[in-house]
Amino acid sequence: MRFPLVHDSHDPLYRQIERYLRDSILSGELEPDTRLPAGRRLAQELGVSRITVENAYAELHADGLVITRPGSGYYVNQILPSMFVTASGDAPTVNEPLWQRELPECALFGGHEFENGKGIISFEAGSGDVSYFPVTEFRKIMQDVIRRDGTAAFEYGEYNGYAPLRSAIAHILTSRGIKARPENVLITSGSQQAIALCTQLLLKPGDTVLTENPTYSGALYLFRAYGLRVVGVPVDSEGMQTEKLESVLQQYHPKLIYTMPDFQNPTGTCLSNPRRQQLMALAERYNVAVIEDDYVGDLRYEGRAQSSLKALDPGGRVIYTGTFSKMLLPGLRIGFLLAEGPIYRVLTERKYVHDIAASNLMQRVLEVYLSIGRYRNYLRRSCRIYRERRDAMIKAIGEYLPASVSFDKPKGGLFIWLALPQGLAAEKLSRIALTEGVCCAQGKTFFTDQGAPRGAFDIRSDTGCS
Repeated sequence: MRFPLVHDSHDPLYRQIERYLRDSILSGELEPDTRLPAGRRLAQELGVSRITVENAYAELHADGLVITRPGSGYYVNQILPSMFVTASGDAPTVNEPLWQRELPECALFGGHEFENGKGIISFEAGSGDVSYFPVTEFRKIMQDVIRRDGTAAFEYGEYNGYAPLRSAIAHILTSRGIKARPENVLITSGSQQAIALCTQLLLKPGDTVLTENPTYSGALYLFRAYGLRVVGVPVDSEGMQTEKLESVLQQYHPKLIYTMPDFQNPTGTCLSNPRRQQLMALAERYNVAVIEDDYVGDLRYEGRAQSSLKALDPGGRVIYTGTFSKMLLPGLRIGFLLAEGPIYRVLTERKYVHDIAASNLMQRVLEVYLSIGRYRNYLRRSCRIYRERRDAMIKAIGEYLPASVSFDKPKGGLFIWLALPQGLAAEKLSRIALTEGVCCAQGKTFFTDQGAPRGAFDIRSDTGCS
């Protein structure tokens, strides 16, 4: 099988291979149940590395266009996913402009798309419940800021963020045992942008990033969109299994470790202190950068907080990211990162290129909200409310689900990770729940590959429904 590749293109080679094979499958040129060439053979024919071909095959597999057979390789799926099939049952043929045919495939929104408040009880979301947020109080603070600052509140503002807000965040981080200075805090449009900025700066298409397996689906989407190879390290009740980390580092030579040590999304586990120490020692030994995503570290119901990775990092290897969107308002879109040295300046430049600056008005309002103690009060209330919801959810699981359903009781955060009994697939349970107006997250969404157990299931205790 030979086809032309453009080696000096900005389009990664594996994407070019994937697109050619995808078009061949959808056009019928590659018939159902056709065996694809072995990765090594196709790599030799095309003059590329084997991993390039394997990445292309992995993308086709993730979209359901091909399947694997143990010991035999990849085959064209006999039944194409519904997103690739028209009502007549044929692959779509759209008379689209030639330049649009070169666009990457969009696989992010292939799941359920519901309008809020339309009778669906959703346990899929991973953000706070806005129904009890003190909107009146927040509106008054906003009005006070506008009266105080006038039109200055509506200007672009500082590229690295509103200085008083950076000071307030540095103060919060210092109280957590992290050495933070305002000049090392960069305000971003949510933590997702913080992760994106770091990823774009530290890696290039084809590089490898390590994550927990399972991990935050938003990070997986981001890494894949940038053409990265994502390799997962298993998770147990004490977080990432760092005893398996060294062999993965030796085998794949990653440039980045992305981790959520506290109340990990989606398992809700916390990385034990010995494993935190081991992760940092291995990152130092193998010279790997670390992104610590602390999205709801403050939402602890019980137990003592452990040192963050950033607090264990004297040399600036860890880039620490956080957000206020999860705990306060999803639409607030205010996050931050903490980094030292030259990388901070470059990240600030990249932030400017992306969107110049985060909302100046929202930064000023948030700074007041933090400084007068309202955030601390709201956090205490949130911990009480979410702890009650967690307990109610665990009680309901015990009453209505089989005893063979297993889970670890989270000590904080927004998630409960269920392991279903043998023979009950998450896909089936999800369909049944949906017919009853309940939407839950299937475990496969959070895995780095297609090796997700069929019984992995995730529910989030942040829902406003009762």
